[in-house]
Order: sequence, then structure tokens, then C-alpha cells
Amino acid sequence: MPKLTLFRKMAILLIVMLIPIIILYFYSNRTSTEVLGKELNKSNSSQLDFFQSQVNSNIDLFSLWPNLMIQDPDIFGFKDIFLNSEYFNLDFINLVKRIETKLNIQESSSNWKTKLFIYSPSLGRVVSDNDIRVYNDADLKRRMKPGWQVTREDAGENEHFTFSLITAYPYSSFNHPEDANLIIEVRFDSRNIQDMLDKFKSDSRRDPVYYKKDVGIIYNRTANRSLTQELMNSLRDQPLEDVENRTVELRGEDYMVNIVSSATTGWYLVDYMPLKDIVAPIEKSNRLFYFAVGSLLLMSCLAAYMLYAQVQVPVKKLVLAFSKLKNGDYSVRLEGKGNNEFSFVFKRFNLMVAQIQELFENVYMERIHVREARLKQLQSQINPHFFYNCFSFISSMAKLQNMQAVVAMSQNLSSYYRYTTRQERDVVPLEEELGFVRNYLEIQKMRKPKLEFSIDIPARMLKWEVPLLVVQPLVENAVLHGIESGSGGGQVRIYSELHEHETCVVVEDSGKGMTLEAMEELQMSLDVPMDQEMGCGLWNVQQRMQIRYGDSAGLRFSPSQMGGVKVTLHWPNELEDKNNKGELT
Repeated sequence: MPKLTLFRKMAILLIVMLIPIIILYFYSNRTSTEVLGKELNKSNSSQLDFFQSQVNSNIDLFSLWPNLMIQDPDIFGFKDIFLNSEYFNLDFINLVKRIETKLNIQESSSNWKTKLFIYSPSLGRVVSDNDIRVYNDADLKRRMKPGWQVTREDAGENEHFTFSLITAYPYSSFNHPEDANLIIEVRFDSRNIQDMLDKFKSDSRRDPVYYKKDVGIIYNRTANRSLTQELMNSLRDQPLEDVENRTVELRGEDYMVNIVSSATTGWYLVDYMPLKDIVAPIEKSNRLFYFAVGSLLLMSCLAAYMLYAQVQVPVKKLVLAFSKLKNGDYSVRLEGKGNNEFSFVFKRFNLMVAQIQELFENVYMERIHVREARLKQLQSQINPHFFYNCFSFISSMAKLQNMQAVVAMSQNLSSYYRYTTRQERDVVPLEEELGFVRNYLEIQKMRKPKLEFSIDIPARMLKWEVPLLVVQPLVENAVLHGIESGSGGGQVRIYSELHEHETCVVVEDSGKGMTLEAMEELQMSLDVPMDQEMGCGLWNVQQRMQIRYGDSAGLRFSPSQMGGVKVTLHWPNELEDKNNKGELT
């Protein structure tokens, strides 16, 4: 699990603090929305109920008019008049005028535009507030039904309805109009309700309508008729309660619908408004809250980041610098920004590291000088050892009267000595080292004609640099201790091996070989200080390889498939590129 930084800890703490606030706000907002919806439905239902009570009061008042009118002497006397001729006498005319005046007064007593009609079956006439005329008896009989009757007038945009209530006297003659003495009709137009709907629609959000199934719809004058028709279609197939609140989806948008019925007329007052208009203030409050929370979170993150940048980052730099210092990187320096406490700490840290680096460089340079001196001393040991073997060979050849070998060895020694005295480098190309080895083997072949040798090194390795005189002692050891100790001829093979992690130069011989115990003992002796009984050639090569390449470099001994010993000179690959560039390791 990754370690939490100070910035992440601060951010998590802020989020944890904000989560309860957001949850509490969501709960409060949800509760407020539910309460608002309930109260709004309750308020709308009350308003619709009040509207229905006003309509019912007017209709109930109109229902009383026939009983009031029959009590009037002039109207009551109108039922007993029979027309003996087709002309009216003066008394009849005056009576009609008084009745018209009273009808006009009665109609004017209401805010609604109403009409009163008095039918006299005996006269065959109907009297209104401004006229007396003959009526159609058959039409009157057709329209005489109990209660308020509704008739649709016109159609389309001008569609309206006529409400009428017909009363006969005596009441027993209602089903037989021809036996009635007097018939009174109260009539009003649906435009009166439409006017009330217009007043009720106090703002553009409401859209109230008057609705009765199988009869029709009374719209307010600014109603969205197509949308209202869709709403009525959705309500038509569902039973409606006397008081009902529901949410209906129209054209992909939710609408709050309130319904109140009229016990007098059986009509429903339906009011609907978009739900988004109702919750708009709450949504605005939500947006403000989200903005406030987002701003708070942003400012908190900014503050946490500033704390992170001012404290966590400098501490992290300091920890990283100490880690590098622990790993031996004394060149590390910290750059402080601003003029704060960490800048002071960084300056003191840089001063401390500079002093430590100076001390270590002094000690390191002393170690380098000691190592170079030891390397020169080991390298100088190999030359006398080689010269000793060469002079011993010359002496032997002179005794055998083999002048050609003496001359060749002398020339080789002259060339070799001239090269080593002019050599100022500690390393030489592998090609030069193998050239010395080839000359040495040619000389040994002069001394021992049956000696065979082969050198198989890739061309790209010939340019690689190796320490001076690290291959020749291995070949000399193979010839002197491997092949010469046996009878007959012998073979020396020199080749390379490239592995994933190391480079090897292998020298194999076909001599008498060594036991595994002897090889292990020889291997262990190369890592201990040299004594007088130990040959210096192999030990010298081992020490110089480890000084230059580290403890993973040196010599390995194993049995050869040729019958002798296989000596492997190896060093790590990761140092090869540096060594080939001439860098000091």
C-alpha cells in the first residue's frame, strides 16, 4: 500500500468532513421538497375548493331564483292570463313591462351574466328581460329535464356551453309541460366560468380548466389547449376522486396536477403546472450550495497544496538527499526557494555535505594512490618472472646448440622489453596482448616442435582493453606446467566466451591436467597473500583483475575436454564499456 502524503491526508480529511455535511443537506433538501410538495398540494387544493365553492354558490343561488320569482304577484298572476285575441291590451302590456323590469333587476343582482325566461303555456309566449315572443313547445319539452342541463354551443376556438335549469309550476306538471301553469328557466353561459378561470390564473404557471367527462372542457382564454388536451386524454381513462393530487408526465416533463370536483354540477376543476417551476427555488438553492461546497473544497485543496508545497515537498527533498548521501552520492545539493525555515536548513545541509565530500575526496584520493601503487608493484612483478623463464629457456637452448631458438627468443625479448619500457598505460588492447602471446608460443614451438596452438577471438573484442600481461602468464603456465610435464607434443587453445553478465578469455591445454581437489586448492590460494612457496604468475593476474574490475573478476579453473586444465579469465560486462572508454574503476 503506497504511503499517504501530507497532501493526500489533508484531502481525505476534507472529504471526510464534507461528506456528513452533504448527506445532511441532501436529507434536509429531500425533506424540504417533500414538505413543500405536500403544502403546495394542500394550498392548491384549498384554492381549487374555494373556486368550486364560488361556482357552486352562484349556481345554488340561480337554483333559488325560480322559487323567488313565482312569489312575485305580477309573475304569479301571469299564469292565469289567457289571450282572447291576437292583440295585447294595455293592462297586459303593462304587466309584461313590469315582469321584464323585474327579470332585468333579478339578472343584474348577480355578477354572472344570466338570463331568465318565463314561459306561459296558456299564452304560448315566453317573456325575457327585453322581449316577449312565441316559443317552440316541442323544443321546450325536449329540454325539460331535472337539474342543470349543459348544451354545447359552436365548436373549435369559440366553443362554449350553456347551463340551464327549468322549473314548472305546479311541480307535479314537470313531466307534462302542457299541464303547467308557468315554466321558469334560468340560463347562463360558460363564459362566466371562463372569466373566473382567467382570474384564477393569476400567473403564467397555472393553467386551470373546467372538465366533465363525456361533456367537454371549459378552457381559460390563455390556455395551452394542445397540452391540456393531452392531460385530459391521460385522465379520461382513469377514475377521478373528489379531491386528488398527482404527478403526470407530459411531453417528457413532469407536471403537478390538482383536481377538485363540484358536488353541484359534477364538473372537475383541474389545475396543473410544471414541477420544475415549483422546485426552481430549491434547485437554485441547491446550485448555490454546490457552488459553495465546491468553492470550499477548492480553497481547502489549495490550502492543503500550499501546505504540501511548503512543508511536504521540502521534507521529501531532504529525505531523498539523505538517502543519496547514505548511498555515497556526496555531490547532492538542495536548492531552497524563498526565505523560510527550510531555506536555512537547506543551506546548512549543503554546507555539511560539502565538508563531508571534501573529507571523503581526500580519503578516496589517498586510496586511489595506494591502489595505483599496488597495481604498479604487481605489474612490475610479472616482468621479472617472465624474464626469468625466458633466460632459462635461452640457457637451455644454448646448451642444446639450438641457436635459432636463442636468436628468436633474444629478438622477442628485445622487442618485448622495448615495448614494456615505453608503455605508460596500465591497459592495452587485447590484440596487442595476444600478439605477445603469439610470439611466446612461436618461441615455445621452436623449442618443442610438436606444440600446436590456436587463437580464436572475435575481431570486435580485439579492440577491447585489458590489463597488461594477463593472458601471457596463463599461456606460459599451460605450456610449462601442462604440456612440458608430459611426453610428446601438446595443444594450447585460446578463445573467448561472451555471457549475459560477464566476458571470458579461455586458455585450455591438452596436458596432464589436475585433480578437482588440486584445482580447488589452487583457486583458494589465489585469494590469500602470496608466500614463498606460491608461484607469482597466476596470483598476480588474479589480484590485478580484482583490483581493476572488483571481486567478481579473476580466474576460474576447471577440467578441459582436451584433457588438461581450462583456465578462464573473466570480468563483469557492466564494466566493459567503461573500461573500453579508458575510465578508471
